[in-house]
Amino acid sequence: MAPSSQSPPSSVSARLEDCVFAVRKRVDREPSVGLVLGSGLGDFADSLENLVKIPYRELPHMVASEVPGHAGNLCFGEAAGASVVCMQGRVHLYEGHPVDKVVQGVRTMARLGVRCVLLTNAAGGLDPSWRAGDLMVVTDHLNLTGMSPLIGADDEALGPRFPDLTAAYDPALRSAMHGAAADVGLTLREGVYAGLLGPQYETPAEVRMIRGFGAQAVGMSTVHEVIALRHMGVRVAALSCITNLAAGISAGPLDHADVQATARSRHADLVALLRAWIVRAGAVV
Repeated sequence: MAPSSQSPPSSVSARLEDCVFAVRKRVDREPSVGLVLGSGLGDFADSLENLVKIPYRELPHMVASEVPGHAGNLCFGEAAGASVVCMQGRVHLYEGHPVDKVVQGVRTMARLGVRCVLLTNAAGGLDPSWRAGDLMVVTDHLNLTGMSPLIGADDEALGPRFPDLTAAYDPALRSAMHGAAADVGLTLREGVYAGLLGPQYETPAEVRMIRGFGAQAVGMSTVHEVIALRHMGVRVAALSCITNLAAGISAGPLDHADVQATARSRHADLVALLRAWIVRAGAVV
């Protein structure tokens, strides 16, 4: 009989425990807040006090992104009086990794004990009235990748087989983000994030379709991480930096270098916003 192509039910948990064990040998901290820093947004991690960086490649079962703007470090430190762990960059499904690898980082943060996670991303805007540099609080998502991190053998050690995603993006944490924005003098938009596989940008016809589905932003990340975190019972918020308007709406061709440049241009505002959110999130969770 040919060997089964499915991993045994305990394999995901076993790989996760390997990674957590390796982290705890190097870092003696109990983070309460996690952050995932997307394209061009990773500099926030360098602002942490008492910063300790562990390259993903030095941790079992984790891989580093090859995409520019994703440094590939698990960063520990303090911000706004809270113990924080940051993913400085993420792995994408389009890089050819299995979905378990894509969510290994956020699952590790969950196992380390974080009570909530803020995911950030660079996204294309679908509303012609928006502009590059706008910041959007994610209220919900469309997973249009055709993939889920929960596909395969059930692993009850991680969470329920059929997790509820009715409030995947925690209302209290979203409210905390708006309060944080008011604290630092910023205005935020709200909307639905559509996650596609990529790596190509969407065609104008695809953009029209996604707009018809009710999304305000589109990108190539985040949705699998949110599913994995909610599966493990971690509360989630997400923030998109609208780095460009999508195909058919934008006046010119799309380029990843422009995406990074726009994200970097909001660096100071984002650092202030994330620190203010960490303060408010601590009161929520």
